[in-house]
Amino acid sequence: MGIGAGAGVAAAGGLALSARAASDGTSTKAASPADGLVFDPDSYTKLTTTVTDTDGADHSVTYHFWKAITYVAKPVDAAYQSLNVSVPVEIDGRAVDATDAPILFANSVGGYMPSSVADATGIGGGSGAMGGGAASSGAPSGSPAPSASASGATGATNGTGGALDTNQLLALAAGYVVVEPGARGRTLKNSAGDYYGTAPAAIVDLKAAVRYVRANKGRIPGDTDRIVSAGTSAGGALSSLLGASGDSPAYDSYLRELGAADASDAVFATGAWCPITDLEHADGAYEWNWGGTVTQSTGKVVDQSVSKALRAQFAEYQASLKLRGLNRFGTLTARNLDDYLLETYIRPSATRYLAALSAADRTAYLTANPFITWSAGRATFTWSDYLAHVGARKKTAPAFDAFDLSAGENNEFGAGTTLARHFTAYGAKNDSTGLSTKRVAGDLPAKLDLMNPMHHLALKNQGRSKHWWIRLGTKDTDTALTVSANLAAAAAGLGDDVNHLYYWDEGHGSNTDPGDFITWIAEVTGYRAGK
Repeated sequence: MGIGAGAGVAAAGGLALSARAASDGTSTKAASPADGLVFDPDSYTKLTTTVTDTDGADHSVTYHFWKAITYVAKPVDAAYQSLNVSVPVEIDGRAVDATDAPILFANSVGGYMPSSVADATGIGGGSGAMGGGAASSGAPSGSPAPSASASGATGATNGTGGALDTNQLLALAAGYVVVEPGARGRTLKNSAGDYYGTAPAAIVDLKAAVRYVRANKGRIPGDTDRIVSAGTSAGGALSSLLGASGDSPAYDSYLRELGAADASDAVFATGAWCPITDLEHADGAYEWNWGGTVTQSTGKVVDQSVSKALRAQFAEYQASLKLRGLNRFGTLTARNLDDYLLETYIRPSATRYLAALSAADRTAYLTANPFITWSAGRATFTWSDYLAHVGARKKTAPAFDAFDLSAGENNEFGAGTTLARHFTAYGAKNDSTGLSTKRVAGDLPAKLDLMNPMHHLALKNQGRSKHWWIRLGTKDTDTALTVSANLAAAAAGLGDDVNHLYYWDEGHGSNTDPGDFITWIAEVTGYRAGK
């Protein structure tokens, strides 16, 4: 079957999964629910849905659904600080026991916007500010398609640019427990005009939600030591951050303020699709990657003096990381990243794509794309030809810390009644809005660390996830390809298990191998359905 793991009975395609592995860095921090943060196992609704797997087969899944559980004792806004839980009990007429199943912890955050599950009527219902779920054509069925006009939305994302419900539905049909957390986001504002969802609110909320789940070990179904985080775009960044920063004391004061459960917030494994992260270095990375290509909105290249300055900053940053590439590539620098990306990710992506085509379709594709040389079953091409194939870039310069404070990330680092702030020295220095100061606010360096998984990986955080699934499309110009590549290299450099590849000719938010992700969860957690 095309779900990717056993639907409560056996693994996909006859794949024999090993018995559960020994604990892999799992925290032993005590969990003691207090202040009413106790999961009620009896307060569910029994629902049935049909999940279409990746092979096109339909599966009837009956599950227990817990809706809008507030996961902190002192919520700022319970409409967002709540989570839903879905537990399969019957798949295709056969009983399922999910007591020891992995837990997919799937956020639907996009654009660092608010994400609520309060209005959900079943699994896959959390995809934006008090909004419902979404599914793209070809994705598992169970919820309506997103509005094409929604801000940040694509055919592969929900209304705010976050993840669809593909992973959740396939996980449910594979016999896994699914937790869908809401979280505050950057646009939320109270009656006094204060923004209460800006950084680091979203990651603090997701950590609090993980703590709630882990504090309820033995009450909530599923293996709370085998939580697998998943997210797309900004949600992918937050998923990466959950994975990198598990049990970091840097968040403790924020969590105490919310009355979070006294439990670990570490996750076992991390799934991240096109993560929009490493924001303080993202402008330089973007110009390194896309600086010479025209912009979609103007048809022209950006100011090359700005692009050049940002590229120079990125070169210094990349050198400071001292990362070594996968497959024994050597130290990654701004001088060799193009070769590294081509050899490690982009050409293999094109090769997989072309190899999967019929001979006739492959010939037609190669005829339409003569820049590709196909020889001995491998695709080769140059970096410049690849950039020309991708075409226009999505964003102007700077892409993230806009001089006019118009980028969503400027809003993400707003504070109090201030809608948006600069978070890089270069952005602040070149502010075009008439600000009286040209400096980054004193509270921002610490907040940037709280929002950047690279910071925690550089510290070799012991509570981090040891298993990483990272994906993005080769035509994704929402950020630089280097962001995911550096994240993968940093985790691999610590000895972590990293499964990272690019989807050929796919754009932002694509998830073209969801069944493989579900299988990967079973493999890394050691889960065997029916055991």
